[in-house]
Amino acid sequence: MQTPTGTGLKLLLWILSHLSLSQAASPSSQKCDEALVTPLPHNAFTSSSVFTSGYAPGYAKLNKRGGAGGWSPLDSDHYQWLQVDLGSRKQVTAIATQGRYSSSDWTTRYRLLYSDTGRNWKPYHQDGNIWAFAANSNTESVVRHDLQNPIVARYMRIIPLDWSEEGRIGLRFEIYGCPYWADVINFDGQGVISYRFKMKKMKILKDVIALKFKTSESEGVILHGEGQQGDYITLELRRGRLLLQINLGSNQYGSILGHTSVTSGSLLDDHHWHSVVIERYRRNVNFTLDQHTQHFRTNGEFDHLDLDYELTFGGMPYSGKPVSGGRRNFKGCMESINYNGENITDLARRKKLDTSSFRNLTFSCVDTHTFPVFFNGTSFLQLPGRRDHNMVSVGFQFRSWNPSGLLLFSSLADGMLELALNDGKVTAHINVTLQKNMRVDIASGSGLNDGEWHDVRFLAKENFAMLTIDGDEASAVRTNSPVQITTGSTYHFGGYFLRTRASPIQRSFQGCMQLIQVDDQLADLTAVEQGRMGAFENVSLDMCAIIDRCMPNHCEHGGRCSQTWDGFACTCDGTGYTGATCHTSVYEQSCEAYKHLGRSSDAYWIDPDGSGPLGPFKVICNMTEDKVWTTVVNNLPAQTAVTGSSRERRTVLQLNYSASMEQVTAITNSAEHCEQNVAYACRMSRLLNTPDGTPYTWWVGRGNEKHFYWGGSAPGIQKCACGIERNCTDSKYYCNCDADQKQWRDDSGLLVYKDHLPVSQVAVGDTNRPGSEAKLTVGPLRCHGDRSYWNAASFNTPSSYLHFSTFQGETSADISFYFKTSAPYGVFLENLGNTDFIRLELKSPMVVSFSFDVGNGPVELNVYSPTPLNDDQWHQVSAERNTKEAILQLDQKYKEVRPAPTQGHTRLELYSQLYVGAAGGQRGFLGCIRSLKMNGVTLDLEERAKITPGVKPGCSGHCTSFGMYCRNGGKCVEKYNGYSCDCTTTAYDGPFCSKDVGGFFEAGTLVKYNLVPEVVAAASSLDEKSVIHNLPVETNLTREDLTFSFSTSTSPSLLVYVSSKTQDYMAVVLHQNGTLQLRYNLGGLRDPFIIDIDQRNLANGQPHTVNISRVERDIEVQLDHYPPVTYTLPEASDTQFTLVKSLFLGKVFETGYIDPVLIEKYNTPGFVGCLSRVQFNSIAPLKAALRSRGSAPVSHQGKLVESNCGASPLTIPPMSAATDPWHLDAGADFPFNEERVIPDGVNRNSAIIGGIIAVVIFTILCTLVFLIRYMFRHKGTYHTNEAKGGESSESADAAIIGTEPNFTETIDESKKEWFI
Repeated sequence: MQTPTGTGLKLLLWILSHLSLSQAASPSSQKCDEALVTPLPHNAFTSSSVFTSGYAPGYAKLNKRGGAGGWSPLDSDHYQWLQVDLGSRKQVTAIATQGRYSSSDWTTRYRLLYSDTGRNWKPYHQDGNIWAFAANSNTESVVRHDLQNPIVARYMRIIPLDWSEEGRIGLRFEIYGCPYWADVINFDGQGVISYRFKMKKMKILKDVIALKFKTSESEGVILHGEGQQGDYITLELRRGRLLLQINLGSNQYGSILGHTSVTSGSLLDDHHWHSVVIERYRRNVNFTLDQHTQHFRTNGEFDHLDLDYELTFGGMPYSGKPVSGGRRNFKGCMESINYNGENITDLARRKKLDTSSFRNLTFSCVDTHTFPVFFNGTSFLQLPGRRDHNMVSVGFQFRSWNPSGLLLFSSLADGMLELALNDGKVTAHINVTLQKNMRVDIASGSGLNDGEWHDVRFLAKENFAMLTIDGDEASAVRTNSPVQITTGSTYHFGGYFLRTRASPIQRSFQGCMQLIQVDDQLADLTAVEQGRMGAFENVSLDMCAIIDRCMPNHCEHGGRCSQTWDGFACTCDGTGYTGATCHTSVYEQSCEAYKHLGRSSDAYWIDPDGSGPLGPFKVICNMTEDKVWTTVVNNLPAQTAVTGSSRERRTVLQLNYSASMEQVTAITNSAEHCEQNVAYACRMSRLLNTPDGTPYTWWVGRGNEKHFYWGGSAPGIQKCACGIERNCTDSKYYCNCDADQKQWRDDSGLLVYKDHLPVSQVAVGDTNRPGSEAKLTVGPLRCHGDRSYWNAASFNTPSSYLHFSTFQGETSADISFYFKTSAPYGVFLENLGNTDFIRLELKSPMVVSFSFDVGNGPVELNVYSPTPLNDDQWHQVSAERNTKEAILQLDQKYKEVRPAPTQGHTRLELYSQLYVGAAGGQRGFLGCIRSLKMNGVTLDLEERAKITPGVKPGCSGHCTSFGMYCRNGGKCVEKYNGYSCDCTTTAYDGPFCSKDVGGFFEAGTLVKYNLVPEVVAAASSLDEKSVIHNLPVETNLTREDLTFSFSTSTSPSLLVYVSSKTQDYMAVVLHQNGTLQLRYNLGGLRDPFIIDIDQRNLANGQPHTVNISRVERDIEVQLDHYPPVTYTLPEASDTQFTLVKSLFLGKVFETGYIDPVLIEKYNTPGFVGCLSRVQFNSIAPLKAALRSRGSAPVSHQGKLVESNCGASPLTIPPMSAATDPWHLDAGADFPFNEERVIPDGVNRNSAIIGGIIAVVIFTILCTLVFLIRYMFRHKGTYHTNEAKGGESSESADAAIIGTEPNFTETIDESKKEWFI
């Protein structure tokens, strides 16, 4: 085992090697930003043409005014260029441009080419495209661009693409960078450089290899090393791609299991420099090509690379061993070769290495120039040929991504010749028009649109034609068709756009050609460029601007990439993902998500991390219970027999699951609870031994950790379930099996510590004795709950937000979440860069917006909903941006897709923190956000919300927590900066619907509520659940609920009367003696059904509460706080209250039939006193009369004054300040606004004032109680005796008064006279 010191030392060496490597690769430790153009002489500048001598390219220096103030060409067209020779290779980091001084000439857009030799130009690439730089809009302003990818070159060429509409092309410029120098070695394809180790055998734990290479060959070994034990490392070019093969060995089945192969790059045979860095530490490898890094881990089980003798550069070593696969040596140039801190190129220059295999070792790069030609689809190259000749002989090399295109067209004297690319094959077509049946159609090759160079040779003469691809004479296609050839004088390569009698089927070609031969002569393309022969249009000479859009592969999750010259496409079939780049999973994240889609129990594919690296996998979802269980099965059969194991040689049972360990871990991490049943059936086979002894059997869980507890126990406790429950067969042991008995025993139970699950191995160690047997069962892993799916936060103020680390979504980003709100707008999330940004926002109640900028200007996608989104219901939003397109989707229904520009920035560069819930304090979001996932990672909103003011974890809402405080049927209304109680349908008022609404009735005062309009209005809004609380649609009732409170000292009187259009009625009256009576007349009886509710005198000036409820024949009456009493209507009585009409309080003034008894005994002079809390079904008639201001069908006669009438208090004690959500200060406004809460929860001034007020109120109440008791004593012993007795008619009232601290005497002067 390594010591910490040893590990730290190796880590230090690793860091130092990185530092030395970076210093070796860097040309200077200083900032690389020198002006490279300004010091140069005039002869360092050249151009395509010059307007006049004063416009020479030497005057094109930034901020200089010499000559005519800059360079302008003779013609302003797309064939012009300005070139500078920097004198030697330089590292270039930036470019800046100006227009021509004091003129109307400037360049608005240009391309940048570079080269080491002034030939074979390479266009500057950025974001996977040939980059076009935005330039100037006037003559003096300087526009500078820092190169995303610095380049090394000697020659720089600027190609103007667009220029001033007011003038012509005009340019001044500067190139910024620094000197560059490196040792270069030219490899001739024969020689290799051998780096000999100091020891014959090397066990290498880490490697750092760096080099640069350029070549025009598509095959060749760059470096190789091997050992006799089978270890090796090889870096080579194959078909223009870089292939790294490495094998550290494996201890099973030989070294074949250790082989690891990784491919990177393409088109590397372009004869331009490419940089390679290989960093290996143990089995972890970083493989970097041209700043694109792949991270991988080698196969096998060993960490060291065992090499013998040497490491060779440029090819395979010369030895007696057979060379596998006929590998070619590298032919081209390498520079800055470093191996573990050793400068190989410098050692070779100083002859410290073996270079004897070279014929002629040179330390400069020999360029083999082929003069490529680039065709862009609107181009052609016209070359002359021999006229009136009887043979056609042409040849060329081409490379393209397009499956079809015109390669060559020539008009014959009496026909035509066409060579074309059709579906990846080269076809030759000759048609002679003057003679019948004189045509040739042959085809050769396949898949030639692979971006590689392919050689084409075509020969045609009398009665013979032959087409050869890639020099393979054996597979050349020949024909002996009768044909007579008479050549024309011109050959068109790459395009033919003339409208002639004989025209090709295809008109254009996108790709490159080189080594063009006509009539067995190599075409002089330099002469063509100089205009001395041939013609061309829209052709880029001496450059092949091919781009591999599938390397690196933007198709994710194993999607297959295919491309044309202009773009690429991804095929996602069979991957489990969809979208333009196979980024979005087609499956839900969990069983919980499937349940909320209405799915039933079944097997489902899930993808816990969505677009993340984990692939989808199949699980069993059980949704029949209260919880949703996710089950992952394993391959261990139940009751697996185990024999022949001992402590020294345990039998290890390996469990494989229907998902990988990483996938199972994703389930357990997000689950609320996981469990796995384990059972060990034994006969003379011990399981764990004592807690202090060495266990016979253990199991391995997540993280490859051993665990010594069994099912039913807990981590750190070496016991079984029976040991925890103390019911083992033998009390001396903590497992049944540890008793070592000859009878079959069993130890089973659930493993529930989910961080240890699932069980991956079980090592059994006591089945080798005679008679020992054991059977092992490990059940499936079962988990329920999905914390990621329900992870939520509530944003309660417009300025509240959560912040997270910067979102990393440079080329591919997806965001998904659920939200609910009652606010009309709000920013869901935002992340900013210098100019780049990404934002998701609710722009209006019906519009969700996704906006971003990756450098091409802001882009905004809007999805419109047909219904408002601020309905306080959950809505799902998903947004994705990749190199192909941007997508915004709402509720999986409404969608907008925006294609990405074909040319432009693709990388999203963000620097600020990610803000969720607000955008700089403006348009902050009020509501809930749940299950926020970004690139497959669920953000823990709840954990962050716990420590963030203004944000609360979870999204249960205030009503879930505080809705209980809305009393008396009041409805809790959710607000994200608090909540309020809607008391509209109650007879109460106040913040909690607990404040009585009452009125004082004078003699003759009445309230009339017309019930018919309420019935009609309710007809359109009632549902089945509300029928029992509201008046039914018809005007015939079989149920009434009447509640009210009253206090009076006058009797007899009528309290409540409900009339009808028939003789049916309901009435509550006070007799002359103050007793309460309920009268029902529903028909069927000669006289009304009368209930004398109580025999006490209730006209005693004290508040009383009455609750009456009838359902069919059953009537329940409750007076004050006494138990309810049930009555039953006679069988002869009807049960239907027919055609209800009006409700009266205090007095009846009605047309139609009225019970004469009521008129005679109770209606005059009417009720005098207080009524409050009046509610009939869903109607609060007294509250409507006092508050409606004409909006309700209610009226009153006489004087009606609002009063609380000394109503009885709540039966529930007041809330404490700690639990009272409204508890702020005496002047709090409602609904409660959380923004007013003082941060530390303490308001000292309010506390002091509140305390003083409480003392004053308490003193007043005590004084009132004392006065009342004093007056009662002077009145006589009746009341006091009743209070003590508990059985007299007034006992409850006295008890109420004594127990109601909120009772206040608010009746008028007449009541005070009664007390006197």
